[in-house]
Amino acid sequence: MLQNLSAAVEKTCHQHRNCPRKHAEEETVTEVPELLPPAELPRTQIIERTRHRYEDIHRLLEKRWTISATARRLNLDRKTVRRFRDTDLDELLASACERRPNGVVEPFKAYLNARFTEAQGQVSGTRLFLEIQARGYRGSRQVVRKHLAALRAGTTEPVRADIPSPRKITSWIMRSRETLTESQDKRLLEVRLACPDITRACDLARAFADLVRHRRGYLLLEWIRQAEQDAPKPIQGFAGFLRQDLDAVTAGLTLPWSSGGVEGNVNRVKTLKRAMYGRASFELLRARILTQP
Repeated sequence: MLQNLSAAVEKTCHQHRNCPRKHAEEETVTEVPELLPPAELPRTQIIERTRHRYEDIHRLLEKRWTISATARRLNLDRKTVRRFRDTDLDELLASACERRPNGVVEPFKAYLNARFTEAQGQVSGTRLFLEIQARGYRGSRQVVRKHLAALRAGTTEPVRADIPSPRKITSWIMRSRETLTESQDKRLLEVRLACPDITRACDLARAFADLVRHRRGYLLLEWIRQAEQDAPKPIQGFAGFLRQDLDAVTAGLTLPWSSGGVEGNVNRVKTLKRAMYGRASFELLRARILTQP
């Protein structure tokens, strides 16, 4: 049951994965140094390829070429041609920027930008390189100098917030609070502040985990009612699944007996069968099954 609940929580976090990023961006907007010049799109290979592809597609479409003919001429998929036809260039370029891989300097960009602003641009790349190297940077000095040159030219990209993945957020929610480190608990709190739906899913998941670990089956029906009332859709689906077999689930959360031993033996037999398939006789399989592990 906890595994099914974990899947529902992860689906909720995935559906609202943009909430933490928007919250982080709203907080960093007020912290942007006034000294930094306005950022421009970097002239990278993927940016230039997007520009040229957009121009080629629209030039052919203006000549009344069909989607299929344009795709064949440019050696592209028809879905790609439709996307470039129906999407603004600015949106395509923004998407191309997001697909750029993070380099080794990415975690240190916030520090580099702050030091650049503090020194009013009068700081050397060698000095910044030594400073972030003491903080764990393992890249080359040339990368730091390149980022510093982009800061001075005003072509650097904004620093992206370090947003945890839906799976990582789910692991923090499903684990006991005592097992979380101070930094993990702080980051989970930031996610909860950013999204009310994730907060509600977290509260319900922890309440259900408490029912399972302490065998409080008498509180299950009340938990289901709360989940069906105001929980996110995946959690509501999990609650509906529990209501379909309410008596059995209540018994499982109340009584000390379970089918865990039987399921474990079934899994053991299946593992032996798969390991020996086509390699040994039935007599050996029987002997291995009857032998106590």
